[in-house]
Amino acid sequence: MHLDKDCLGTIALAWILGLAAIGFINHYITTRYVSVPLIVIVLVFSCFVTWFHRVPHREALGDERSVLSVADGRVVIVEKVYEKEYLKKECIQVSVYMNFFNVHANFWPMSGEISYYKYHPGKHLMAFYPKASEKNEHSSVGVRGEFGEILFRQIAGTFARRIVCYAKEGEHIEKGKQCGIIKFGSRIDFFLPLDADIKVKVGDLTTACETVIAEL
Repeated sequence: MHLDKDCLGTIALAWILGLAAIGFINHYITTRYVSVPLIVIVLVFSCFVTWFHRVPHREALGDERSVLSVADGRVVIVEKVYEKEYLKKECIQVSVYMNFFNVHANFWPMSGEISYYKYHPGKHLMAFYPKASEKNEHSSVGVRGEFGEILFRQIAGTFARRIVCYAKEGEHIEKGKQCGIIKFGSRIDFFLPLDADIKVKVGDLTTACETVIAEL
């Protein structure tokens, strides 16, 4: 496990502010039963920010037909929809919601070529709302593999204020490698072909790289 390279500034800022707060507490609050709990809270917060941006080592499971989960979380949507941005056809949408305690690093769901990428600025509604897929800040990534093409979206939530995505159109990618990270609360939407064999249902917990979302 290591820390995400794009989040080192956030982690450093959390510790700088934390140390400044501890200095302020030590200087102005002399009552120990007040100052000690406050210092503990500050340290726990700084440690949490560091832990939140962890990138665990994962081994990709499944075969070349498998679409793996991009993120850790819980399945909140499995339904047929019309995907109008890129695929422009009816698809099966599977959405995975990440809470504060899930790993927020994201991983490529399958091997292939990046066929589409676009970043969309937007609102910051609660990520589990259905409309968050279109209205919230998000990135859309199309991946074309040997057995079909999918689209997935990294969607910011109420507290998320930055999406990092490593996608570049035309680039070859390998499933299980890190594709980005979303900071503080978010969701992943998959748009899969109608003939895909969906392997999850609403309420299921997912583990990035290990949970098979569908077979193409």
